[in-house]
Amino acid sequence: MTLPSVTAIVLAGGRSRRFGRDKLAEPLAGRPLLLHAIEAVSVIASDVIVVARPGAMLDLPTGARLVHDPTAHEGPLAGLLAGLLEAREPLIVLVGGDMPSLDPVVLAALVRALDASSADLAVLEHRGRRQPLPMALRNGAATTHARRLIGDGERRLGAILDRLAVRVLAEGEWRPLDPDATTLRDVDVPDDLP
Repeated sequence: MTLPSVTAIVLAGGRSRRFGRDKLAEPLAGRPLLLHAIEAVSVIASDVIVVARPGAMLDLPTGARLVHDPTAHEGPLAGLLAGLLEAREPLIVLVGGDMPSLDPVVLAALVRALDASSADLAVLEHRGRRQPLPMALRNGAATTHARRLIGDGERRLGAILDRLAVRVLAEGEWRPLDPDATTLRDVDVPDDLP
């Protein structure tokens, strides 16, 4: 099955408070942590957007575009909206810049599941819970609801799961592609680095 055209949004606007320094610049296997997420989504996306805090200057690979949050540290939902407003494709894959072991095959499965369904959003299930990242979304519906949520003062990314029709990929659907669930790994503190 051919993968539809996708914009990837990589969230990179956090404070790194728990990490104690800029975790996205932290070296991992000789490259900044952020670059690992960008490289993974670049395998499946024709358009890659990195959303950072206002004024941030990032050294991005060719083909990735830098978009700034309108206001610093407003949360991941605001970062999602900033990326959606600049996206070139109708289908979106959203990841965190602190996710160093994203599997492009799993990301592609998310996008295909969304594209084949009538849902507006697709997420992975892990240990009986819906995981907010990575996720695949339809741009129009996600943009409308993200605007409304932010207008209501909401900042949590998970809030959009309550507003959109969600296609949940059960563990049995995606774990054979990623038996160790490395796609879900994120880095919050230095000990989280692989």
